[in-house]
Amino acid sequence: MYSVSLRSALPVETLDLIVECLSRTDLLAVIKTNSLFHRIAARVLYRSVSELEPIQAVLLVKTLAQNDLYPSFVRHIELDWDSDNSCCLTANFLRLLNRALRRLKRLLRLTLEFPTNNNTGNVAWVLQGCTFSLKSFTTSMRCGPTLARFLETQDDITDLCLRGINTIDTASLASNALPHLTHFRTVLSSPQVVADFIRDRPVESVSTSLYPGDVGSSLDALLLSSKRIKKLTVLSFEAAQPVLLFKDIATRLPWLEALHVVVLLSEGYTHEMLFEMGPSLSRFGSLKYLTFMAPGTGISVDNEGAVATLWHKACPTLKTIILPRGVVWALADGKWSCWEDDTQTSTAGDAGGDYGSSNPADDRARAVA
Repeated sequence: MYSVSLRSALPVETLDLIVECLSRTDLLAVIKTNSLFHRIAARVLYRSVSELEPIQAVLLVKTLAQNDLYPSFVRHIELDWDSDNSCCLTANFLRLLNRALRRLKRLLRLTLEFPTNNNTGNVAWVLQGCTFSLKSFTTSMRCGPTLARFLETQDDITDLCLRGINTIDTASLASNALPHLTHFRTVLSSPQVVADFIRDRPVESVSTSLYPGDVGSSLDALLLSSKRIKKLTVLSFEAAQPVLLFKDIATRLPWLEALHVVVLLSEGYTHEMLFEMGPSLSRFGSLKYLTFMAPGTGISVDNEGAVATLWHKACPTLKTIILPRGVVWALADGKWSCWEDDTQTSTAGDAGGDYGSSNPADDRARAVA
């Protein structure tokens, strides 16, 4: 019980709401006020910790490993050392990190991004002994046996992002692992790894990369989910024409609601190529949000508007389209309008139907979410 001199006239719950409105800088000042405000401000400050510089992340780990109060407050933490190419975490520090993580018993969301030098080895042992139950997990470490065994203890994860290099020899998961996985993202994983994580799990949103020779098997892996994939984001390194990629996706996943495609190795797009891609969209029956980004010399706003109109005729359910110029085309009042920085810049011809939101800005937010 706090002494009378430390008590506030306001309930602790009210103070919590007030302190939540403060910036990180102001929270640091409040922490120094007295023991009552120290605890309240610390609870808010440590509840969600992100956007730290590498050296700040190191200092945070040391604090959490040594302090008995702060670890119980942490629900979300992002530790990113990947942004510093010169950084290499020592074995002693990794042991300290393991100690800190084992103290975060109420942690729900975790991001661990390691330097390249550390990712070449097995650093998943820093998760050994952890008793938290995550809902979201993002990491750059490779999915070897140690990480696979950790994931098999995390029944509550719904969002998983594996950014490490995961090849065919990556350790497989037990069939009953990750029973609630809904969102799966990976950057450098083979089709076999994607299949292993999606198979018989209720995955509805996937982000993955497509490599030459593996496009078909990578897309086939998406059919192994126990639910239909509704949102797909692909980073394509395939040299084939994008129109073929659209056909391959539409053939397997005609029920998609959101599709985002980034093509890196194309020889360069033209508006004629974009027109040719239109008919392949006719196989989608529920597609609302479509993004297509590719290198090229660029086309005019008017040409993009014509493309948006043509694509909508092929796929009438479309509401929002983002083309290689990077601006959003949204359907409103039967017309496709180009929106950039929430300012209308151009309007295409009649779209042939009113399928869009009355607020294109809302559609833009959903399209890029």
